[in-house]
Amino acid sequence: MNITLGFDVYGTLIDTHGVIVQLEQMIGGEAPRFSQTWREKQLEYTFRRGLMNCYQDFSVCTRQALEHTAATLDHDLSEQQKQTLLEAWSTLPVFDDVVECLDTLSDTGISLYAFSNGQAEAVHTALANAGIRGYFQGVVSVDSIGTFKPSPAVYEHFVTAANSDTDHAWLVSSNGFDVIGAIAYGIRAAWIQRSEAVVYDPWEFTPTVTLSTLANLYEAIS
Repeated sequence: MNITLGFDVYGTLIDTHGVIVQLEQMIGGEAPRFSQTWREKQLEYTFRRGLMNCYQDFSVCTRQALEHTAATLDHDLSEQQKQTLLEAWSTLPVFDDVVECLDTLSDTGISLYAFSNGQAEAVHTALANAGIRGYFQGVVSVDSIGTFKPSPAVYEHFVTAANSDTDHAWLVSSNGFDVIGAIAYGIRAAWIQRSEAVVYDPWEFTPTVTLSTLANLYEAIS
C-alpha cells in the first residue's frame, strides 16, 4: 500500500493570516493582533466544543471567535464588515511553498487528501479559489463525525475515509496540537514549523519529522 498524506488546510496549506489585508482596511495597525487573537479563539472554541460533546461546525466557531475578538479588542465592527471578514476565509492565499510541494508529490503515486476541521464544502471552495483543489483525491472533514481535532476519532475517520491504514497514513500539519493528536492515535506526522518563534509542546508525542518548509516533505517521508 502506498503512503497516504492528509494535509491540514488552515495554517498549513492556506495562510489564515491572509485576512489581515481586509482587517487593515477596517482597523489599521492593530490588524495582526486581531488576526492572531481571532485564530487562537477559533481553535479554543473547537477544543472546548470537542470536550463538551457540543459540536457546532467550524464556521460557527469562526463567527463566534470573531465576535469575541472584536469585543475583547474593542472594535465596533459593522455586520457588513464581519461578513466581509468571514467571507475572506474562502479566498485566503496559499503559502509560497505549497504548489511546488504538491507538484512534486503528484508524480510519486502518494495519495493526497485535504484533512480539515472545516466543512467539506468550505474546504473545497477554499482550495479551488487558491488554485490547488486538483491536487487532492478528496477532502476529509471532521464534520462527518461531529467533533474536532485532536480527538482520536478524527484521525481514525481520516484513515478510514482515505482507504489507508495506520502503517501508511501521515498527517502533515503546522499545528502542534494536530501533530500530537495524530501521533497519539498511532499514525505518522510531519510538523511544519513555519516560524522559529513557534515552540512545539514538550509532550511525549513527538513529530515523526520536523520541517521548516513543505519543500523538503517528499525527501523526508520517502
